[in-house]
Amino acid sequence: MGKLLQGAVMISLPFRVLYRVFLLRLVDLELMSADADPARLIGQFATIFASISFFLTLPALIGLMGGGYLPMTFAWTWEHFLIETAATVAGIIVVLNWDAAFPDRRDVLVLGSLPVRMRTLFLAKIAALFAAPALAMSALNVFTGFTWSFLFRSPKAGFIGLLRALPAYWLTMFLAGAFVVFTLLAVQGLAANLLPRQLFLRLSAFLQAGALCLLLLVYFLEPSLESPAALTAPQNQRLLAWLPSYWFLGLFQQLNGSMHPALAPLAARAWLALAISAAGAGAALLLSYFRMLPKIVEQPDIVPMTKKISWLHFGNSLQTAITLFSLRTLLRSRQHRMIASFYLGIGVAVVVACVRTPLAGAGMKASGMNTAVLLAGILLMILAVLAIRVVASFPITLRANWIMRVTQLRQARSYQRAVRLSWILLGVLPVWLIVAASMFALYPWRPVVEHLVMMLLLGAILIEVCLYTFPKIPFACSYLPGKANIHFVFWACFLCVIEMLYKAAKFESRVLHRQTGTLLMMFLVLAVAASVAHWITNARIGPMDELLFEEEYPPEIVSLKLN
Repeated sequence: MGKLLQGAVMISLPFRVLYRVFLLRLVDLELMSADADPARLIGQFATIFASISFFLTLPALIGLMGGGYLPMTFAWTWEHFLIETAATVAGIIVVLNWDAAFPDRRDVLVLGSLPVRMRTLFLAKIAALFAAPALAMSALNVFTGFTWSFLFRSPKAGFIGLLRALPAYWLTMFLAGAFVVFTLLAVQGLAANLLPRQLFLRLSAFLQAGALCLLLLVYFLEPSLESPAALTAPQNQRLLAWLPSYWFLGLFQQLNGSMHPALAPLAARAWLALAISAAGAGAALLLSYFRMLPKIVEQPDIVPMTKKISWLHFGNSLQTAITLFSLRTLLRSRQHRMIASFYLGIGVAVVVACVRTPLAGAGMKASGMNTAVLLAGILLMILAVLAIRVVASFPITLRANWIMRVTQLRQARSYQRAVRLSWILLGVLPVWLIVAASMFALYPWRPVVEHLVMMLLLGAILIEVCLYTFPKIPFACSYLPGKANIHFVFWACFLCVIEMLYKAAKFESRVLHRQTGTLLMMFLVLAVAASVAHWITNARIGPMDELLFEEEYPPEIVSLKLN
């Protein structure tokens, strides 16, 4: 007995150490500033999820005041919304930590010489990977799990139904999140087994970006079928077969003791899908570990292409260097592509929703252009520039930025001009060309040209606003958690921003149709706004002689940094 306990302690100790290391590595410490606190970043995200959960409890409190019972269709709508949100959050967390499923070269080289079993390494990796979405879903349901579950109880079960609703709610949330996690891991493991390692490494980034966009598209565009008539309609059965959130809606009704006959097939499908996804993920990952660990040591990572782009020139040599450096970072770095895909995925989902929904009615009857099309182009422009601004804050290789520090031979304003040009070419120009090609194929040329001029001026204003707080080189400076609060405020006010932009696009559609004098006034206002923003940005960076490479918190307390 003593030998068994001693063996269990020897096994659990390496597992606990590796689990802590892998869990902490979900936040890339090598890209952060010396003053960075990973706990602050994790706490920031947990606070965001908890705040969302708190605001989602407000309708539940109103329902509790109204008697504590909800109509069936209304209750199903909220149940489906909460389940879908929890599953989407779990999927996004796993996609953001796409590389965490497999050990990297450093893990294999260091742990290969230590007496650590393969199963211990595998279990620690998987446990750390599952801990991140579990923590996110716990924070997301910290308030809703104790308020909405009271309203979702079965009316016929009495006090027993209240005791049953709470565990049924939490179990359904975690099972729905587990299904998404298992499915993503199965897809990743299947690709790792079927493809050669070099091809898998190249396609893995595109699988990651595609999975993220798919999660966002399904979340924003999933149809509302929360009624017995819609769930039993023959024309909706094929659609329900591809919407897992409705499967787990039936699973919750089964666990809650309030099963409706229309949800019984969905509950059975949820249990089957959960079993298949769990078995597929376990088999694919186990096989991948045995096949990939030797290749991680023996084969290099992604081999750079031998062809070089030597004919591209943008302005002077500094502007060309920064533009090509930014372009190659976006093409080669999986992390930066993933963050950009998150913003662009939301943009594509919103654009598809705008085009499918008749927000603008007929719009411009003479030219055929409607407000929804104008709004879609404006939203894409805003989200593309914001995505460039966000990903530019994350370094690609922080230890190599000393090259740029020792080669800073020009004023900071010259580097800012180069950054401005690179953001215009990488953020504004692609969206502008896509919108131009789409509109010229569908609408008369004159209103299209006028709208494209407005989009260029809007892009210039957005670039200047983003550059105001960016006195550094993209992808070359340390990241300091807690400095990007403006982006969280942006997402919190996103619905209000869409409403304002819709009104602006509606006004533009009327101006493009008839009012030439007002159109010239709009051009003048946007041009003056771009000029003022450009002057303010230059005035802020004018006194600076050196670029900012290492962000630090204000020195309220002087620290020796001995930790």
